[in-house]
Amino acid sequence: MTLADILEQFDPGHMHAAIEAFPDHLQEGWIRGAAADAFGYAADQFDGVVVCGMGGSAIGGDLVRTLIEPECSIPFQSVRSYDLPGWIGEQTLVLVSTYSGGTEETLSAFAQALERRATVIVVTSGGEARVRAERVGLKWIEIPGGLQPRAALGYSFGVVLRMACAFGMASVSAEDMAEALKAARVRTAHYAHMGSNPSFDMADALLGMLPVIYSGVGLLEAVNLRWRTQIHENAKTPAVGHLFPELDHNEIMSFEAAPREIAGRMAVVVLRDRDDHPQVSRRMDITREIVRPYVGAWYDVETEGESRLARMCSLIQFGDWMSFWLAMRQRVDPTPVGSIQKLKGMLGEG
Repeated sequence: MTLADILEQFDPGHMHAAIEAFPDHLQEGWIRGAAADAFGYAADQFDGVVVCGMGGSAIGGDLVRTLIEPECSIPFQSVRSYDLPGWIGEQTLVLVSTYSGGTEETLSAFAQALERRATVIVVTSGGEARVRAERVGLKWIEIPGGLQPRAALGYSFGVVLRMACAFGMASVSAEDMAEALKAARVRTAHYAHMGSNPSFDMADALLGMLPVIYSGVGLLEAVNLRWRTQIHENAKTPAVGHLFPELDHNEIMSFEAAPREIAGRMAVVVLRDRDDHPQVSRRMDITREIVRPYVGAWYDVETEGESRLARMCSLIQFGDWMSFWLAMRQRVDPTPVGSIQKLKGMLGEG
């Protein structure tokens, strides 16, 4: 079958096109986020930043946190729940990120942020979040609708990153963004086609396996999560993961007595970056030596690029395309999220 035939049969929701558009979405998000230049906020006004969101709407905030953490002068964290931590108050900046504008957990946290008189900025395509923001005169930035939230990552990531730069929490330059976008477009042209490319080959290798995604903390921590959730939603396949160095204090033991029929179906994928702590890099190598005899496969995947942003984007794209090709290899439509919608419907009935 040709790619056109496969897409027509198994990708009616056009996830291929959405992943292909990531560089354009990222550029557009960065441009839209420039509206924050006029907001007049600065990092030293706040005791911390919190991004409230769920699923595909939250991951952009996670990526920004792990990207800027080495230089950000105040705490930056995500809240993926109904309730805010107790420390959040009048001195906190709360970014409400909900693609649809109707995510119930995020709207609950949004209401609490207003009650505590936090500074709130909303990032959404519309819905109830936009209505609330306009009702009370909050600053908000609109991103285009019509996609699955996970497929709109470029928008949410770009907007939040640009805001962080506007408020003096990060120093990602226009040159850094230009490098990342140029490399992302080259990578898209390579990964968007069937046949031998790293993402397609990895999908082939993971077919019928349980992916176990490892990385260090820091730059690739949120990318690790993105890989797992994209496998979950696009390929409709379980995936698990953990972080170095913590996994060497517990999970490394789990392989010794694991039934061969289970461990033998595990494929460990280690996401690596040149700035991983030297001891973490050693741990990755030694852990491979210890664990490899127990599992079905072990793969190391390195970032590409110069800037931290370009290197992060290289593995975001790798994972997104890999999850898409895994869906195609399994002949499943990557777009629908039936179980999520069923759960929401059952919650609504309660």
